[in-house]
Amino acid sequence: MEYKENINKVRPEMERVINSLSQELATIRADRASPSLVENMMVDCYGQKMPLRQLATISLSGPRQILISPWDRSMILFIEKTILESGLGINPVVEKDSIRLSLPPLSEEYRKDLLRTLSEKLEETRVKIRHWREEVWREIQEGFRQGKIREDDKFRAKDELQKIIDEYNEKIEEIGERKRKEILE
Repeated sequence: MEYKENINKVRPEMERVINSLSQELATIRADRASPSLVENMMVDCYGQKMPLRQLATISLSGPRQILISPWDRSMILFIEKTILESGLGINPVVEKDSIRLSLPPLSEEYRKDLLRTLSEKLEETRVKIRHWREEVWREIQEGFRQGKIREDDKFRAKDELQKIIDEYNEKIEEIGERKRKEILE
Protein backbone atom coordinates (compact mmCIF):
# COMPACT_ATOMS: atom_id res chain seq x y z
CA MET A 1 0.00 0.00 0.00
CA GLU A 2 2.90 2.37 -0.68
CA TYR A 3 0.72 4.43 -3.01
CA LYS A 4 -1.23 5.63 0.07
CA GLU A 5 1.91 7.47 1.23
CA ASN A 6 2.07 9.31 -2.09
CA ILE A 7 -1.63 10.19 -1.92
CA ASN A 8 -1.41 11.33 1.72
CA LYS A 9 1.52 13.65 1.09
CA VAL A 10 -0.45 15.63 -1.51
CA ARG A 11 -3.19 16.84 0.91
CA PRO A 12 -0.97 19.15 3.01
CA GLU A 13 0.47 20.60 -0.20
CA MET A 14 -3.03 21.24 -1.55
CA GLU A 15 -3.99 22.92 1.73
CA ARG A 16 -0.95 25.20 1.41
CA VAL A 17 -1.96 26.10 -2.13
CA ILE A 18 -5.53 26.90 -1.02
CA ASN A 19 -4.33 28.96 1.98
CA SER A 20 -1.98 30.88 -0.27
CA LEU A 21 -4.85 31.63 -2.66
CA SER A 22 -7.06 32.83 0.20
CA GLN A 23 -4.32 35.16 1.45
CA GLU A 24 -3.72 36.56 -2.03
CA LEU A 25 -7.41 37.15 -2.66
CA ALA A 26 -7.75 38.95 0.67
CA THR A 27 -5.50 41.66 -0.73
CA ILE A 28 -7.77 42.22 -3.73
CA ARG A 29 -9.97 45.15 -2.92
CA ALA A 30 -13.70 44.60 -3.00
CA ASP A 31 -16.31 47.23 -2.19
CA ARG A 32 -16.04 46.63 1.56
CA ALA A 33 -13.10 47.70 3.68
CA SER A 34 -10.95 44.95 5.16
CA PRO A 35 -7.74 45.14 7.23
CA SER A 36 -6.25 42.47 4.95
CA LEU A 37 -6.03 45.11 2.19
CA VAL A 38 -3.19 46.84 4.00
CA GLU A 39 -1.88 44.61 6.79
CA ASN A 40 0.82 42.96 4.67
CA MET A 41 2.06 46.15 2.99
CA MET A 42 5.79 46.45 3.52
CA VAL A 43 6.67 49.77 5.15
CA ASP A 44 10.19 51.11 4.78
CA CYS A 45 11.22 52.13 8.32
CA TYR A 46 13.99 51.64 10.85
CA GLY A 47 16.30 50.87 7.93
CA GLN A 48 14.31 47.82 6.87
CA LYS A 49 10.96 46.76 5.45
CA MET A 50 8.30 45.65 7.91
CA PRO A 51 4.68 44.55 7.42
CA LEU A 52 2.22 47.26 8.44
CA ARG A 53 0.54 44.92 10.93
CA GLN A 54 3.77 44.95 12.97
CA LEU A 55 3.78 48.74 13.16
CA ALA A 56 0.17 49.65 13.82
CA THR A 57 -3.28 48.63 14.89
CA ILE A 58 -5.54 48.23 11.86
CA SER A 59 -9.28 48.47 12.41
CA LEU A 60 -12.49 49.30 10.57
CA SER A 61 -14.37 52.48 11.36
CA GLY A 62 -17.21 51.87 8.91
CA PRO A 63 -18.04 49.61 5.96
CA ARG A 64 -15.66 51.57 3.70
CA GLN A 65 -13.13 52.98 6.16
CA ILE A 66 -9.91 51.58 7.57
CA LEU A 67 -8.23 53.22 10.55
CA ILE A 68 -4.49 52.71 11.02
CA SER A 69 -3.08 53.69 14.41
CA PRO A 70 0.72 53.38 14.49
CA TRP A 71 2.27 52.51 17.83
CA ASP A 72 5.02 55.02 17.09
CA ARG A 73 3.76 58.39 15.76
CA SER A 74 6.98 58.88 13.81
CA MET A 75 5.86 56.04 11.49
CA ILE A 76 2.85 57.95 10.13
CA LEU A 77 4.74 59.52 7.22
CA PHE A 78 6.37 56.19 6.25
CA ILE A 79 3.00 54.41 6.34
CA GLU A 80 1.32 57.19 4.34
CA LYS A 81 4.04 56.99 1.69
CA THR A 82 3.66 53.21 1.44
CA ILE A 83 -0.11 53.47 0.98
CA LEU A 84 0.25 56.15 -1.71
CA GLU A 85 2.75 54.00 -3.61
CA SER A 86 0.77 50.77 -3.20
CA GLY A 87 -1.45 51.17 -6.24
CA LEU A 88 -4.65 50.72 -4.22
CA GLY A 89 -5.89 54.08 -5.46
CA ILE A 90 -6.70 55.29 -1.95
CA ASN A 91 -5.60 58.63 -0.58
CA PRO A 92 -4.70 58.35 3.10
CA VAL A 93 -5.94 61.12 5.41
CA VAL A 94 -3.54 61.77 8.26
CA GLU A 95 -5.32 62.65 11.48
CA LYS A 96 -3.54 63.48 14.74
CA ASP A 97 -2.33 59.98 15.74
CA SER A 98 -3.75 57.87 12.93
CA ILE A 99 -4.35 57.44 9.22
CA ARG A 100 -7.85 57.04 7.82
CA LEU A 101 -8.44 55.32 4.50
CA SER A 102 -11.80 55.88 2.85
CA LEU A 103 -12.50 53.47 0.03
CA PRO A 104 -14.39 55.11 -2.83
CA PRO A 105 -17.02 53.03 -4.64
CA LEU A 106 -15.54 50.82 -7.34
CA SER A 107 -15.93 51.95 -10.94
CA GLU A 108 -17.19 49.44 -13.50
CA GLU A 109 -13.82 49.45 -15.26
CA TYR A 110 -11.95 48.80 -12.01
CA ARG A 111 -14.34 45.92 -11.18
CA LYS A 112 -13.52 44.36 -14.57
CA ASP A 113 -9.80 44.67 -13.81
CA LEU A 114 -10.34 43.04 -10.42
CA LEU A 115 -12.30 40.19 -12.01
CA ARG A 116 -9.51 39.69 -14.54
CA THR A 117 -6.94 39.59 -11.72
CA LEU A 118 -9.15 37.15 -9.82
CA SER A 119 -9.36 34.84 -12.86
CA GLU A 120 -5.56 34.92 -13.24
CA LYS A 121 -5.03 34.02 -9.56
CA LEU A 122 -7.55 31.18 -9.77
CA GLU A 123 -5.87 29.78 -12.88
CA GLU A 124 -2.41 30.02 -11.25
CA THR A 125 -3.78 28.00 -8.35
CA ARG A 126 -5.29 25.39 -10.67
CA VAL A 127 -1.89 25.05 -12.38
CA LYS A 128 -0.24 24.44 -8.98
CA ILE A 129 -2.86 21.77 -8.21
CA ARG A 130 -2.21 20.08 -11.57
CA HIS A 131 1.53 20.21 -10.89
CA TRP A 132 1.06 18.30 -7.62
CA ARG A 133 -1.23 15.78 -9.32
CA GLU A 134 1.39 15.11 -12.01
CA GLU A 135 4.19 14.81 -9.48
CA VAL A 136 2.34 12.30 -7.31
CA TRP A 137 1.17 10.35 -10.37
CA ARG A 138 4.78 10.18 -11.60
CA GLU A 139 5.86 8.77 -8.20
CA ILE A 140 3.06 6.19 -8.28
CA GLN A 141 4.05 5.09 -11.78
CA GLU A 142 7.68 4.87 -10.70
CA GLY A 143 6.64 2.68 -7.75
CA PHE A 144 4.76 0.46 -10.19
CA ARG A 145 7.79 0.19 -12.50
CA GLN A 146 9.96 -0.77 -9.52
CA GLY A 147 7.45 -3.42 -8.44
CA LYS A 148 6.54 -1.67 -5.18
CA ILE A 149 2.95 -1.02 -6.29
CA ARG A 150 0.63 -3.55 -7.94
CA GLU A 151 -1.16 -2.63 -11.15
CA ASP A 152 -4.65 -2.56 -9.61
CA ASP A 153 -3.30 -0.38 -6.74
CA LYS A 154 -1.83 1.96 -9.35
CA PHE A 155 -5.26 2.54 -10.90
CA ARG A 156 -6.93 2.75 -7.49
CA ALA A 157 -4.36 5.41 -6.57
CA LYS A 158 -5.09 7.30 -9.77
CA ASP A 159 -8.81 7.36 -8.90
CA GLU A 160 -8.14 8.49 -5.31
CA LEU A 161 -5.75 11.16 -6.51
CA GLN A 162 -8.33 12.46 -8.98
CA LYS A 163 -10.96 12.62 -6.22
CA ILE A 164 -8.60 14.75 -4.12
CA ILE A 165 -7.83 17.00 -7.10
CA ASP A 166 -11.54 17.41 -7.83
CA GLU A 167 -12.20 18.26 -4.17
CA TYR A 168 -9.56 21.01 -4.20
CA ASN A 169 -10.69 22.33 -7.58
CA GLU A 170 -14.17 22.70 -6.05
CA LYS A 171 -12.64 24.64 -3.14
CA ILE A 172 -10.90 26.94 -5.62
CA GLU A 173 -14.22 27.53 -7.39
CA GLU A 174 -16.02 28.26 -4.10
CA ILE A 175 -13.35 30.72 -3.01
CA GLY A 176 -13.38 32.36 -6.44
CA GLU A 177 -17.17 32.62 -6.50
CA ARG A 178 -17.25 34.26 -3.04
CA LYS A 179 -14.66 36.82 -4.16
CA ARG A 180 -16.51 37.40 -7.45
CA LYS A 181 -19.71 38.22 -5.51
CA GLU A 182 -17.73 40.48 -3.18
CA ILE A 183 -16.29 42.42 -6.13
CA LEU A 184 -19.64 42.74 -7.89
CA GLU A 185 -21.63 43.86 -4.82
